[in-house]
Amino acid sequence: MTSSAEPKTTFIRRFSKDFRLNKYLYVMMIPVLVYYIIFHYAPMYGAIIAFKEYSPMKGIIGSEWVGLANFKSFFNSYYFWRILKNTIVISLYTLLFEFPTPIILALLINEVRNQIFKRTVQTITYMPYFISLVVICGMITDFTNSGGIVNSLLMYLGYDGMALLQKPDMFRSIYVLSEIWQKMGWESIIYIAALMGIDQEQYEAARMDGANRWKQMMHITLPGIMPTVAIMFILRIGNLLNVGFEKIILLYTPVTYETADVISSFVYRKGLLEFGWSYSAAVGIFNSLINLILLITANYLSRRISQNSLW
Repeated sequence: MTSSAEPKTTFIRRFSKDFRLNKYLYVMMIPVLVYYIIFHYAPMYGAIIAFKEYSPMKGIIGSEWVGLANFKSFFNSYYFWRILKNTIVISLYTLLFEFPTPIILALLINEVRNQIFKRTVQTITYMPYFISLVVICGMITDFTNSGGIVNSLLMYLGYDGMALLQKPDMFRSIYVLSEIWQKMGWESIIYIAALMGIDQEQYEAARMDGANRWKQMMHITLPGIMPTVAIMFILRIGNLLNVGFEKIILLYTPVTYETADVISSFVYRKGLLEFGWSYSAAVGIFNSLINLILLITANYLSRRISQNSLW
């Protein structure tokens, strides 16, 4: 009969052997673990204020327990369906239009043979990612105001000039286009790296069989990067409702709340501006729970359809 202690002993032996072989990698991993423990796991203790009427004077433990009252208040509020709709719509627009663009850019760069031109394109497309978000939002505001370059172009084409960010129906389009401009080049790096890992002998064999560059892309390149695409898609789905509140807050105004206000910006206003800590914590937990469900579902479907998954 096998002792229950044997698997534990085997694990310890394997870990000890692996530690001796890769001790420097384990040492390098320590700062990352410390960071996640301090800034990601330790603060989770404070999430219980979502179930309390938190008061700084009483502290987390001393505050009155109210159960699901904050969640019920959020679900029954006037803002619930508005911010949920805005979050889903902006997230889906971003997923539909922003997610494929780095893939397309990587495929196009991969087809370029002129190295100088390729590096120039990569540098130009990478640059917006390294500009401060505050500066980016300032540029977007200047470009889209009544005297900006976008309006000058529209007026040249015969349209009336207008402050585009003050129009609720234009906010989502401006947000998604700015996301594409800012992140397309940077996010293409991982796909370019995946393209570099494809066996070049497959292309040589395809050329010998008479396959042109389009067929090589469809039958070699795309299948070669599909595992990377699947993993990135799962991760994106897991953060579907985490619309970047920094850009939203810097771009929206009360005039555009109707189409621009999302869960993260709502949490910011309620928690930090109106001091509704418990209420905002409940909204944040709801958002995280939906993201967790989406992540598990996307991972399951990807594993069933393409045999690629995170776990």
